[in-house]
Amino acid sequence: MYKIVRKQVLNPTVTLMEIDAPMVARKAEPGQFIILRTDENGERIPLTIADYDRVKGTVTIIFQIVGATTEKLNRLGEGECIHDFVGPLGQKTETEGLRKVAVVGGGVGCAIAYPIAKKLFNMGCEVHTIAGFRSRDLVILEDEFRACSSKFVLMSDDGSAGEKGLVTDALKKLIESGEKYDEVITIGPLIMMKFVCKLTKEYGVKTVASMNPIMIDGTGMCGGCRLTVGGQTKFACVDGPDFDGHEIDFDEAISRSNIYKPFERKAHEDTCNLFNMEVK
Repeated sequence: MYKIVRKQVLNPTVTLMEIDAPMVARKAEPGQFIILRTDENGERIPLTIADYDRVKGTVTIIFQIVGATTEKLNRLGEGECIHDFVGPLGQKTETEGLRKVAVVGGGVGCAIAYPIAKKLFNMGCEVHTIAGFRSRDLVILEDEFRACSSKFVLMSDDGSAGEKGLVTDALKKLIESGEKYDEVITIGPLIMMKFVCKLTKEYGVKTVASMNPIMIDGTGMCGGCRLTVGGQTKFACVDGPDFDGHEIDFDEAISRSNIYKPFERKAHEDTCNLFNMEVK
């Protein structure tokens, strides 16, 4: 059993939890993920490691409440326990040799981008972070990003936070102003990453995209995270989640991911209704 030592609501649909998991914390690296079960009969779900503290022996996860399991997880409080918490899994993000990087995050994907930006910054890399959200009330980790970024640009669709516009607007402005990056790392909604990669391809800037959003069971057995990279079939959870963004068939990945959305919504609604009946 893995105790929840800290719980923080980041916005109406996103929650942070710090879990006592010393063996996972000992080996965790940015870009990797864990698999958890809320209870003995629970569904297994993968969640990216948002942070870790090797001294305290804790691992931080940040999740969006979209389905039944994340709804159940969100109903647990500090001092309560998660049944299973396995990891670290997946390939770590390659950071060696990078001297100047733009990290582009969108929405809850910023939770995955943060540990990468933090590690690069602590290594002495010049980190320019662009974080995009729909509106001010959905912004997460702003202070944390500012602390580990040489330059931080906050974007919002409606202009209620930072500058109004898309993350691609900010990235294009930086590149055209003369900023030269060894690499761009992008993490967020598939459609956002598609257009980030399309933009950087025009400028010839190497780009790595995290395909964490399409992972389902975290082992490759379900096939849900199957994608095409450079004409070859890959699995996000075992071969990635990081891939060359210019080689990914984003249209195929977006089409496949949309298949599961109605099932997620129904499972979430059924779970909420069950909890409401138990309360009554």
